[in-house]
Amino acid sequence: MSVRPRLVSPNANRRGRENSGRGFGTLLERSLHLQKSRTSTLPKPGFHTARPVGREPGEPGPVEQPDRDYTVRAVDRVCAVLNLLQDSIEGVSLATVAEAAELPKSSAFRYLWTLETHRYVERDGVSGLYRLGLGFAGMQSRHLELLRHRARPVLEALRDELGETINLGILDGSSIIYLDLVESKRGVRMAAKGGDRDPIHSTALGKAIAAFLTEAEVLAALEHSGMPAVTPQTITTVPGYLKELAKVRRLGYAVDDAENEVDGRCVAVPIQGTLLPAALSVSAPASRLPVQDIERVASRLREAATEIARYRD
Repeated sequence: MSVRPRLVSPNANRRGRENSGRGFGTLLERSLHLQKSRTSTLPKPGFHTARPVGREPGEPGPVEQPDRDYTVRAVDRVCAVLNLLQDSIEGVSLATVAEAAELPKSSAFRYLWTLETHRYVERDGVSGLYRLGLGFAGMQSRHLELLRHRARPVLEALRDELGETINLGILDGSSIIYLDLVESKRGVRMAAKGGDRDPIHSTALGKAIAAFLTEAEVLAALEHSGMPAVTPQTITTVPGYLKELAKVRRLGYAVDDAENEVDGRCVAVPIQGTLLPAALSVSAPASRLPVQDIERVASRLREAATEIARYRD
């Protein structure tokens, strides 16, 4: 995964890359705080227990009556769909959603399409299954933390085995965000910082994830972020990028060959079978990651990605 890492010398100041004010920790803390504050102010459903005016505490009163049912059927169905998706690991089919929400498939599709436009739901371009989207910052925070927890020992083991920086990235909107990374112990290394963002078109991480999105999703992301030339080797045309993604699907891994950092090379693979669009990569100076080693490194990354996806507490 080639999330715009940088070369770090032994005595260099370890400044973080510009973070656009959107570090992962900050977003997560804000989302959790917002979720908690909203929950604490909501009235509890069930029985109306307010004491009538003029009645003393402890004085017997009439039998409490259930509140009137103010349920909105459409909202109730949306909640049923989201609860179903939250409980699913692999993703959910349209037919299953329709059955859970007690809707015809055509209506269920419209519900899902609307939720998808707001990023609350994502559709897997390969399997056609639906899962929760990144629009749910509060709900997704649990999945993000779970993914980090699963991946951390794998990242450390890979770093020790390969001797280079290992990155864990996810797709957020039209860019890649570094969810976690373990830096190489070498004096000169490729290094980003947790929470940093990079484009999907110039990074191996971005290519590994984008290769398994629908073409419409890829085009929308590219239209939003553009395709600036980060280095002279960066792919800057849509046809060229789509051709590159086809190659990624064929090989099962993505390569950033000095496209995001001059003299840098990264190899990435998608992490499939999770609730998040995620990928795993190794980044190194090109001189320490020669072309003839790419296939071997990619094979090891695939094994690690499978280990993360199958992890059980």
